[in-house]
Amino acid sequence: MSGPRMTVVDCGPLTLDKAKLVTMAPGTVSIPTTVAIFDHPKHGVILWDTGCWEDVADPDGPGAYWGEGIKTAFGAEAFTRDMAINRRLDRLGIRTGDVKYVVYSHLHLDHAGGMSYFPNAVHVMQRDELRYALCPDPWIRPVYVQNDFRDLHRLNILEIDGDHDLFGDGTFQLIKAPGHAPGMQCLMVTLPQRGRFILGGDIAHQRDQYEAMIPMPWDYSCNLMSRSRNRIKQLERAGIEMFLCHEPGEFAALPGNGTWWE
Repeated sequence: MSGPRMTVVDCGPLTLDKAKLVTMAPGTVSIPTTVAIFDHPKHGVILWDTGCWEDVADPDGPGAYWGEGIKTAFGAEAFTRDMAINRRLDRLGIRTGDVKYVVYSHLHLDHAGGMSYFPNAVHVMQRDELRYALCPDPWIRPVYVQNDFRDLHRLNILEIDGDHDLFGDGTFQLIKAPGHAPGMQCLMVTLPQRGRFILGGDIAHQRDQYEAMIPMPWDYSCNLMSRSRNRIKQLERAGIEMFLCHEPGEFAALPGNGTWWE
């Protein structure tokens, strides 16, 4: 039996002031939102995050899916319905019903938006993140879109608390890394030919931010974020490559749109 393989897609391009990602940074950035798709010979199709829900493609304004002004604030004007994860999977010949596991780095609007496409999957998230997402602090409330959670109580949720070996064989290891969100987690994957690497989610949004330990304005806790980054930095020093979700160069270095790492 061959091992799992992985490709990635962009399920939420954003163009926005860099200061909204990296506190006090000048300029504007255009970034992807990485969703990883794994085809596992034993466990089926596994997703890492789900990007944005298709209705984000509709015009901003009263009644907008994310709430009025949020699409404009986060620069999601380039997002189209064809970029939603269901359409991305369809172009790869994968049905939404083929997805057996959906693993979330955290539950912000650009990571958990596609949750409802997968009613028959096991949805894996940190317990702290699930609880906080349903009743966030007022200042962070815009990035936890309650529309994304409309089917939550009908889904098969696997709540975990801390680091977790998803299949008990070391191939999909979740590393709890709170800070950007209370239940933020990274995914350390081992593929048979490619070896071991980390999908960092939003441990940082930009590589320069990560290296300089600069927070994002919407980080839940700068203190926890710093500790989590230091933990991931140690794994990088040990030789394990890490890829950030929203860093364009790192997205480009991953196998995209049906090109697979095995």
